[in-house]
Amino acid sequence: MQLIATTERVPEKYFKHLTGSTGLYEVRVEVGSDIYRVFSFFDKGKLIVLVNGFQKKTQKTPKQEIELAEKLKKQYFDGKDRK
Repeated sequence: MQLIATTERVPEKYFKHLTGSTGLYEVRVEVGSDIYRVFSFFDKGKLIVLVNGFQKKTQKTPKQEIELAEKLKKQYFDGKDRK
């Protein structure tokens, strides 16, 4: 996470756009031999909002995790619009 916060151009290995999504990005975090993914999106340029994370055990990202991230992103912006 510190790499993403302090580096101007983060390598795609650690932070990449999810193709076919509405602006979702995947943050890759390694803890020992385990790999975790945290979905995120941008709000107003440089603010990165982290929404949901999971331990990735296969090459393909589970569809239900992407759907959850899309739902949480919508809830976030809907909540902001009400203010």
